[in-house]
Amino acid sequence: MEAKDKIIERILLLIAFSSISILGLIALFIFGEGLPLIWKVGPRAFILGERWVPSQGSFGILPMIVGSFWVTFGAILLGVPLGLACAIFLSEWTPPLIAMVLRPTIQLLAAIPSVIYGFWGLIILVPLVRNYLGGPGLSILSGSVILGFMILPTIISISEDSLRALPPYYKSGALALGATHWQAIWRVMVPAARSGIVASIILGMGRAIGETMAMIMILGNAVKMPTSFLDSARTLTTNIGIEMGYASGDHRQALFATGVILFLIIMILNSSAIALSRRRRS
Repeated sequence: MEAKDKIIERILLLIAFSSISILGLIALFIFGEGLPLIWKVGPRAFILGERWVPSQGSFGILPMIVGSFWVTFGAILLGVPLGLACAIFLSEWTPPLIAMVLRPTIQLLAAIPSVIYGFWGLIILVPLVRNYLGGPGLSILSGSVILGFMILPTIISISEDSLRALPPYYKSGALALGATHWQAIWRVMVPAARSGIVASIILGMGRAIGETMAMIMILGNAVKMPTSFLDSARTLTTNIGIEMGYASGDHRQALFATGVILFLIIMILNSSAIALSRRRRS
């Protein structure tokens, strides 16, 4: 029996290391293809440059970095209040039978392909923005709304788990001191679950920054520095998705270099979320 346990343990260890190895190979390939172009152009010129004209040797990705953060910021503005409200409702007020329906429904949002979100935004949301708010409609605002809904499952599920993981005496102690139900939630439980909630927001940001297909469809893909939410923009991911099919030479390497910057941003966000989750458990 012990021999079988050791064999199973080694097989599982091998599988775990193979997953890490695959991630390492992907990172090695991306960095190997992208770093030479970054050093050739110069890190400062590449990251802070505002002209992206590969045919003329101009590889500045600052407008796409700014566009990525504008869209992500707009998605967070929509997704965080709505997601946190849903998490509080599910953990505190939802009857068990209704919760059995709501939780799978919310998780189903994560299973919808991003192209469906993009198509819905293109047909419904873009004309509304264009007709009632002005601009081309294919804008940061449209992309932010779509991403706001796409990150809801992440924020809701992790925030709800954080609230449910709190010891029962947090709530009962607040109620015993004369707090109302809402005061116990907002003044005691939410601050106590802050680390998990912040981790869910950071993971939602990573999901938003990494989205490609829906953003290609509704952002307008203009390579320029955005000045308002009604402007068209291009993100780091959409830049790679649009141009990789025909890029070659330095242009192709520049797209891999864009992937390097995106990889670093998402790694920083995910590491921050992991650190906050560990802080919550300690």
